[in-house]
Amino acid sequence: MSDVQVADLSSFVNVEFEEEDNNNNDVPVVTQALFQNEPEDEYESEDDEDTDDDDSGTDNFHCEKSGTQLQRCERSGGGASALPDTFQTSHLLYYERFKAYQDYMLGDCKPSEVKDFVADYLKKVVEPCDWQALWCTNVFDVLVEVCDLDDLKACVKLVLPLQCDTRGCDLTEDSMKSLLEATQHKVSLQELHVVFDESGELDQTALALEHLRFFNKHIWRQWDDEDEDDDFDYFVRCVEPRLRLYYDILEDRVPAGLVAEYQSLLEKTSQCFQAFTALRSGLSTDSDSELDNVSMVEGLKLYDQLETFKRKLHIIENPLLRYVLGYKGNARQQCVQSRGQRESGVKVVHVVTSSCSSTQLQSLLTTRLLPLSSSGDAEIQFHREPVSAVDSCHEDDMVIVLPGFYSVNSTIFIPDSVTVEGFGFPDDVVIEKKNNGDSFLECTGANVKLSNIKFIQHGAIEGILCVRQGTLTMENCVLQCETTGVIVRTSAHLNMNMCDLYGSKGAGVEIYPGSVCSLISSAVHHCKDGILIKDFADELDTLPSITMENNVIHNNEGYGVILVKPNTGDQEGPPVDRSDEQPGKEFHVRAAETEEQGGTSIPGSAPSLLSSSSGSSSAAAQPKSSENISSSSTEGDVASSSGRKWQISRQLSRNKETCSRAVEDLTQHEIFLSFKGNQFKRNGMGDFGTFYY
Repeated sequence: MSDVQVADLSSFVNVEFEEEDNNNNDVPVVTQALFQNEPEDEYESEDDEDTDDDDSGTDNFHCEKSGTQLQRCERSGGGASALPDTFQTSHLLYYERFKAYQDYMLGDCKPSEVKDFVADYLKKVVEPCDWQALWCTNVFDVLVEVCDLDDLKACVKLVLPLQCDTRGCDLTEDSMKSLLEATQHKVSLQELHVVFDESGELDQTALALEHLRFFNKHIWRQWDDEDEDDDFDYFVRCVEPRLRLYYDILEDRVPAGLVAEYQSLLEKTSQCFQAFTALRSGLSTDSDSELDNVSMVEGLKLYDQLETFKRKLHIIENPLLRYVLGYKGNARQQCVQSRGQRESGVKVVHVVTSSCSSTQLQSLLTTRLLPLSSSGDAEIQFHREPVSAVDSCHEDDMVIVLPGFYSVNSTIFIPDSVTVEGFGFPDDVVIEKKNNGDSFLECTGANVKLSNIKFIQHGAIEGILCVRQGTLTMENCVLQCETTGVIVRTSAHLNMNMCDLYGSKGAGVEIYPGSVCSLISSAVHHCKDGILIKDFADELDTLPSITMENNVIHNNEGYGVILVKPNTGDQEGPPVDRSDEQPGKEFHVRAAETEEQGGTSIPGSAPSLLSSSSGSSSAAAQPKSSENISSSSTEGDVASSSGRKWQISRQLSRNKETCSRAVEDLTQHEIFLSFKGNQFKRNGMGDFGTFYY
């Protein structure tokens, strides 16, 4: 008898067969993944074809006749003309695709070798003939039978009588035969969806075609094989970060604004590449005409633009750079406009409470409502939860949140100058956001005030609080983060007094260029980094203005304060030694080390970038010289004078050379208007650091 153990039937399948020694035959245990096909076993030698383990995992699986381990994808509709069901392969996990591309499809191939590796993988895995599939296009789905394979295409014939679904057209048997004759009966493999078969013999074929479709749609870019720097591992440089980004987006871990920006960049890059390719192919190799000279100048401009787009895409795709640099815009920030003053001119006080005792009501009237009414006419409105109260506010309104635990499901937008205060201590006035979303609280009002409230974040992608514009004054608040902390965008002002922020998997406070940030008597602790200051000197001339007085920055995994700067190539220090890089590790930079140094890495990024240092005191001292990251920036801008052949050497993007190092002090940096009385304790990589990208 055979004991069959099956795990995770929905996607990745791990099957073990343990044969009992009933006939004194010792058969080894075989463990195979359905989408994995070991070529060394299948094509090892003809002499071993009669052994028990000489074939692929698929054939071992067939021998047991245990049936398919993939789910059925049922098609909608019915009737005699309904098309058959196919395999459900689109719900694969990140690990399954990662494993397939790394171990079986691509390995350590170079960009120029990708097509050959993919074709070789399909040749070994896909059944060569005698299986049915749906040929799916934007216009029709039709049932065909595969007769042979030809590189990345399949030779097919119609299954008669004709079975098809059409969209906006009429398709007959004769017209379909004419179409196939025009294509020489060859169809792209990625357009074929394998018809469901319970035997299990077509499982690997269905999964292989799914990996091909996904790769062409979400991983491969038409400009990848144009990269003249062909001596790098394509999987590490391109496949892994793009695959990770796809699943981060799928699982709501990337802000909606960044997703929109990425899609827009992809479209712009594709258009630019097509224009560049068309211009390049139209140039004459031996012409000195003025028209060709003008075209070459235009081509150089397109090339520079293409490199800029590719660099921006690379920043978004790489998990570490995405975390450090983020993005500078969000299309959603304009969706909520300021309501301005009420036409009646009456100021409204919004009281938030689910229930209120007589003692609380009397205390509220005595301490808050009567003093507000004495200064002029004021209207009082009651709400059961904070979102409706804030949404009802106009300029100069006030929201008073009574003690209680409030759970919200949407982002709280504050577009007007309002005051939101908790009536009690922060631990008694708690607002929690559980579901995923771009941010918890967004402020764009000219003068917003928050006080005496505890915010608990669960799953907010962009931050627990984002100040996009205007001024936010926050006093005596507690911010319990889960992903990112407080974000201060360009031109925004933040005054954070006597607050406690902790738990961020990113930075506790992210400060963008051109912003003004004042941190007074506050604590930032148990975050990835304490304060992260962004200096995009290549795009903005205005540095942030920061005041830090009497704060405690402690127990952060990375640095207490870290400054992010573009790598201009003129940092002092020895060049980076890349001789000890691990193969295929794109961002592996070794920084200078001392006996006191340790190391850590940012979650979600495969290689370690950060060079650590022992914690330094907050006393004023001159900054250490930064490390030099050698970066060749060679821009090919000429054509061959002899043959006038289009030649453009690839510019090495500086963002491919990144590092971070600890420094003694940043307190003398011009970004700090005031820096005194702060305490730094037990920050894992040091109190101050600089990240070069």
